[in-house]
Amino acid sequence: MSEDVRYQVVVNDEEQYSIWPEGRELPLGWRAVGKAGTKQECLAYIEEVWTDMRPLSLRRAMDKTDS
Repeated sequence: MSEDVRYQVVVNDEEQYSIWPEGRELPLGWRAVGKAGTKQECLAYIEEVWTDMRPLSLRRAMDKTDS
């Protein structure tokens, strides 16, 4: 893919992030977060906001054991 391809940042129900080519139908279980741009811009955004790589279900389970 060339550098002029635009991407959008997507997230799933487990709060895991990825990028997806803008304008293509999203895979089931994924939704756009409102950030779009070059591949590098989208990956930089993900690096900034995705601070805990654990899936949401694991974070919740670990929180219960800590209580």
